[in-house]
Amino acid sequence: MRNIAKLTLFFSLTFIIIFVAVTGIKFLSLRVDWARILPPKPETSLTLLLTAAHWALSMALFSSIIIALNYAVRRNYFALISIVCVMSLSFLISFGISFALEQWKSVPPTQTSGIRLGGKGLILSNTLNRGETAVILLNGMAEPLGPRVTAIPGQPLIYTQSANVSFDLPPVPFGDNTPWFLKSLSIDIRLNAEMFQRKFTEGFFSYLFYTGTLIFLLCSLGYVIKFSVWPLANLFIATLAFRGVLALSTFFNTPEMQEIISSFLGNSLSATTALPLIFLGLGILINLYSFLVYAAKRRDDDEY
Repeated sequence: MRNIAKLTLFFSLTFIIIFVAVTGIKFLSLRVDWARILPPKPETSLTLLLTAAHWALSMALFSSIIIALNYAVRRNYFALISIVCVMSLSFLISFGISFALEQWKSVPPTQTSGIRLGGKGLILSNTLNRGETAVILLNGMAEPLGPRVTAIPGQPLIYTQSANVSFDLPPVPFGDNTPWFLKSLSIDIRLNAEMFQRKFTEGFFSYLFYTGTLIFLLCSLGYVIKFSVWPLANLFIATLAFRGVLALSTFFNTPEMQEIISSFLGNSLSATTALPLIFLGLGILINLYSFLVYAAKRRDDDEY
């Protein structure tokens, strides 16, 4: 019981710390992205905060499960009890946060005012590098859709009186040199967070079926954490495995794959039900393989 209490406390604190920290960082990132758009979108601070919290919930779920399972392995806790404990806590905390965020949407938001970034002659460019298309707003932020001059490398300057042309305003030139693998990770986390939110609006059982099977698959990958005798290498391999599960969920939730699954299954099973069953099947196979490996090792030890 003491080990379960320690694991419960560790997982809960880890989940909350990651969730709060990632929510704050994502909120600041969304604020910067919002400020780059011209004309400004009618977003509110509450809307951005809710979007950041949904994104952070998905991130915290994956991260805390990895850390908690690694903690349980290093402390030599009983594997079955640890997995059941982490699975239960993961679902309860994620469901509680999703419920709180859904209720928070009913709070009347305070409209965020626009930020004036410059006066007449404001120059916008896609990047800070040379050789990129630039747009000069002749009247600045006072008329972001008013007259402008478009400078395309290798072509004469183009003057337009209004925004009813084929040239869109590029974002405000803040540097963005984020590597692609981090951008793809952010996209997959956002899509996974949107799926969580969609399943929650569909009802408790829909949320339980999708999220529960996903958590079951993630916890089943705890075997990877004991893959070798090097804890850091095991943690790295487990992170790659979790990244693969995240990419797999994104892949199967694409409209093209949904159509292929629907055409393959016909009327026997819906495409939305197939993905949780895939998670469940993979989790069962991984657990079966882990049990066989454990049984084989015990048999070898008994022979010696």
